[in-house]
Amino acid sequence: MTVTDRCPFYREVVWSNMAPYWHVSLRVSQAIASGLPVVALESSIFTQGLPVPRNLEVALEAERIIRAAGVEPATVGVYHGRPTIGLDEAQIDELAYEPGILKASDRDLPFGAINKRNAGTTVAATAHLAHLAGIKVFATGGLGGVHYGADHTFDESADLSTLAQTPLVVVSSGVKTMLDVRATLERLETLSVPIVGYGTDCYPGFYATDSGRKLRHRVDTPAHVAALYNAQRALDMKSALLVANQIPTANKVMPDVLEGAIAAAQQAIAENNIEGPDVTPYLIEHLRQGTNGVSLEANIALYLNNVRVAALIAKELAG
Repeated sequence: MTVTDRCPFYREVVWSNMAPYWHVSLRVSQAIASGLPVVALESSIFTQGLPVPRNLEVALEAERIIRAAGVEPATVGVYHGRPTIGLDEAQIDELAYEPGILKASDRDLPFGAINKRNAGTTVAATAHLAHLAGIKVFATGGLGGVHYGADHTFDESADLSTLAQTPLVVVSSGVKTMLDVRATLERLETLSVPIVGYGTDCYPGFYATDSGRKLRHRVDTPAHVAALYNAQRALDMKSALLVANQIPTANKVMPDVLEGAIAAAQQAIAENNIEGPDVTPYLIEHLRQGTNGVSLEANIALYLNNVRVAALIAKELAG
């Protein structure tokens, strides 16, 4: 337990001193100080991952789901250059509708104070900021991971290294489509990041319920997740606890549809020399077109399902 965990007043002093560099909204800071459940949400899912105006609708729906469960949502993003934990509705609206908005990983956060621009935060940046504020649970759609061909390109998401040193519960539906699931799981094992299937023995395949990879550990209740998280903290383990939650069966994308769309997207990415942070939004849009919108609805369904599970886990941890 850190000094800031033991002493809310000290945390308030730290937040005050850090005000020029990062900000925690009043409602979120009060919830944390009171020991109430809070769930962090990333912003890149609606700044880069979903089309306008659906992106704003989904961002606000995620917050509504969390509040309906008796939990405080904390949408994280960079607002006018300052990393903010607990964006309000007007700020979310501004980020959602800004054309060409930046995408910020954790390494990019210090530059925010200099350029004063808005940015959507990735899993890595959101996890870092959520932990900095004292939030224990974070919901997202899919994680970054190891790209195919990484043995030559070394293309690996910063999400993995950040999750290896950021102790919070992260609920997702596996890694994003087109990533090397086997290599990503191997990398997470090397980094000592535990993964548990939530009601499943299989690692989810994002748009599919099963990636074809088995998991060693399974949990079936929020209480079980909370017990594991508390055991990690008691053992002074520094990594996140990854909760792998399947897409609802009714919303999964059929393999034949998905495989064809992914193959076409891979070819387009190679032909157009799409690299780095531009790959994911390009892929999502290409899949949306290639599946006649089916992948978009699946993406939204799995994300909101993860939000629901995260809210239950947060309540259990605060209980």
